[in-house]
Amino acid sequence: MSSELAGALCLVLVIEGLVLFAMPRGWQATMREAVKLSPRALRVCGAVAIIVGLAALQLVH
Repeated sequence: MSSELAGALCLVLVIEGLVLFAMPRGWQATMREAVKLSPRALRVCGAVAIIVGLAALQLVH
């Protein structure tokens, strides 16, 4: 694993931790709403997040 990829994964953990630390009730509410979504809707949201993330990464590099 490259050091850049490892660094990026560490930053993901930091951001996720910040959300849980700063807004635990908001995170819980979001998860309660996510449980109501169909697996297909969750997959579409995931695919959109991947595409937006990859596009942003291309713009940054």
